[in-house]
Amino acid sequence: MRYCRFETQAGPQYGEVVDRTGTLWIERLLPPFEEDGWARLASAPFEPVPLGTVKLLAPVVPRKIVCIGRNYREHAAELGNEVPKEPLLFLKAPSSVIAPGEAIRIPALSKRVDFEGELAVVIGKRATKVGAEEDVRPYIRGYTIVNDVTARDLQKSDGQWSRAKGFDTFCPMGPLVTDEVDPEAGLTVETRLNGEVKQHGSTRDLIFGVAALVRYISAAMTLLPGDLIPTGTPAGVAAMLPGDRVEVSVEGIGVLGNSVQG
Repeated sequence: MRYCRFETQAGPQYGEVVDRTGTLWIERLLPPFEEDGWARLASAPFEPVPLGTVKLLAPVVPRKIVCIGRNYREHAAELGNEVPKEPLLFLKAPSSVIAPGEAIRIPALSKRVDFEGELAVVIGKRATKVGAEEDVRPYIRGYTIVNDVTARDLQKSDGQWSRAKGFDTFCPMGPLVTDEVDPEAGLTVETRLNGEVKQHGSTRDLIFGVAALVRYISAAMTLLPGDLIPTGTPAGVAAMLPGDRVEVSVEGIGVLGNSVQG
């Protein structure tokens, strides 16, 4: 199933997304997921609408965002870092989430802000200490796209990453969530800046795959429904400037587009 979260007169609603001869439509409303405590299913009748005619919201309201650093060898190399022997975890503030189409704001505190296009795992079921031989798929609701925006100069000067990656607007997400893709089979992850391809990678090249990440994280902290795991970014990260437009695409999911403001 594919679903989105979108704005209506009745407030945020979740909708099942289907393909009608090449055009995506919101076919029906879905009950809100448990992590979205404010949303209520609209009682009024719903008529299907094209996805492109609604105001999309971030499709997930995460309680926590557990990111993975340096999970592509070429990206680690381009920043002069060694490949980690275990997954390198860091947390990104949930308050940094914005929707497709919203603007990324460059903070005055930073002189260089980079894009980092990523596939992200959406947790669908409470996961604690998932076993080495246990199938992780029942814990996964689906996948979406994240731009792990990073104040690169602050990341280097701080010595840890919370501030550099936690600014408001630094986690664009969307446009939808789907369980119809398989990262192990290889999904193309691509980022374009003002139409020019800057990042081009495949989830086949992840150092630590989705199953390994779910097991590793859940050994330390309980994963809850709606929690998000961005899986790392391919090589090619670069700075964004006010007036730019950045688009991250993941095969089988769609395109996450955002403008950049000063």
